[in-house]
Amino acid sequence: ALLDVNRPKFLKDDLILFQGIISDLFPGTTEPARSYGALTVALENRCKQNNLQAVDAFTGKCIQLYETTTVRHGLMLVGPAGGGKTEVIKILAEALSECNGIEKFVTTRRYIMNPKSITMGQLYGSFDENTHEWTDGILSTMVRQCTYEDNEDKKWVVCDGPVDAIWIENMNTVLDDNKKLCLVSGEIIKLSPHICMQFEVEDL
Repeated sequence: ALLDVNRPKFLKDDLILFQGIISDLFPGTTEPARSYGALTVALENRCKQNNLQAVDAFTGKCIQLYETTTVRHGLMLVGPAGGGKTEVIKILAEALSECNGIEKFVTTRRYIMNPKSITMGQLYGSFDENTHEWTDGILSTMVRQCTYEDNEDKKWVVCDGPVDAIWIENMNTVLDDNKKLCLVSGEIIKLSPHICMQFEVEDL
């Protein structure tokens, strides 16, 4: 459990130190081999379909992302442009969908947007200054649609773009234990257990 939760957070160099700490805490203990069965096969299939090589480093990151989505409803993928963040999300979602009905895997859909490309009003919604009429934002519409869909599919809302204090502040109640998106209109959208908020960023 310690490895599953912490390993995805570390850089390559820090991982060596972390492994040393784990070895000191649990001397003489080896990590048990884990098999993901159908998911591993699906990952290789989807890599081939997308003209990618299913190297261990890439499929390993896919597995780490899968493990994180099972215990967290919000997460960040951090890395430079071209580092493979988008492909990891895409390939894993396709592989999980391919495994639909096998074990606990279900169809997974992605909803992608760039929060920095639009205004706060277009993102979360706003009142018209003249008519005081409420207009929904893109993110609030996505979250509401995903929340009220009557199916067991996984929905990943992916915010692909830089994070800044202006728009991320409204996500506080979404990412904490409340799991609620609070809008200026007074509406509160309670996230369903099937939603996972993901952020693709270059740095923190």
